[in-house]
Amino acid sequence: QEIGRSVQEAATGTQEVSANIVAVNTGAQETGAAATQVRAASGEVAGQTESLNRVIADFLTNVRAA
Repeated sequence: QEIGRSVQEAATGTQEVSANIVAVNTGAQETGAAATQVRAASGEVAGQTESLNRVIADFLTNVRAA
């Protein structure tokens, strides 16, 4: 009986470890996807910042010329 119980406990522990590994893997994939989205958004913001800087520079040039 003791051996059977030990085997069952080991099997249960193994299943729990496997479930935790799957959860960690899922979390890692979600984190990777979020990082990709953040990188894309930061690229868009950088592009908009460059455009805004050009518009401001043009505006200031026009104000100085007036």
